[in-house]
Amino acid sequence: MFTAYAVITVITILANAGIAAADFARAEFVLANSAEVGVPRTWLPRLAALKAAGAAGLLLGLVGVPVVGVAAASGLVLFFLGAVAAHIRARVYGNIAFPCGYLVLAAASLALTLAVAVAVARQV
Repeated sequence: MFTAYAVITVITILANAGIAAADFARAEFVLANSAEVGVPRTWLPRLAALKAAGAAGLLLGLVGVPVVGVAAASGLVLFFLGAVAAHIRARVYGNIAFPCGYLVLAAASLALTLAVAVAVARQV
């Protein structure tokens, strides 16, 4: 189980770090998507910081601070639920797969983090 946790968490870290970098850089696809769903450009640095913080928290969880990993994964799940909701509210379905994909990664990281934490606690 630890291998699955590590692999999924690393993928989630890389995905969120990558999209945070694109947000910080104001990549053209980020600007187009945010305009399409009605997210003001002024929000992009804050949203990028949240994604980067989530990635950093997952990394801390992976290297031995599980409570931070759980908090980070939970935060990313909530963040991407909001992103999916923004797409639905704006009736933008053409690219809703992207926030859904990030949501699935965050949820999988959360589930596996909790499963590993429970397994470790049972061994103590």
